[in-house]
Amino acid sequence: MNLNPKHLIKVLEQNGFIFKRSKGSHQLYYNPVTNKTVIVPVHGGKDMKKGTFLAVLKQAGIDKNILD
Repeated sequence: MNLNPKHLIKVLEQNGFIFKRSKGSHQLYYNPVTNKTVIVPVHGGKDMKKGTFLAVLKQAGIDKNILD
């Protein structure tokens, strides 16, 4: 499983999320259709922890099996 934040952002954008704003190392993405907002931590080139990655997907309402 690719735990890179850029990969997560790509998955979010493919599911209708758009970049709204950024503050420090956190980027906020919003989906106008589902009215959901998720925050993606982007800390340099470091991978995210698996739990954090899956939690963001769950908040976005995206099934984790779509990544397989």
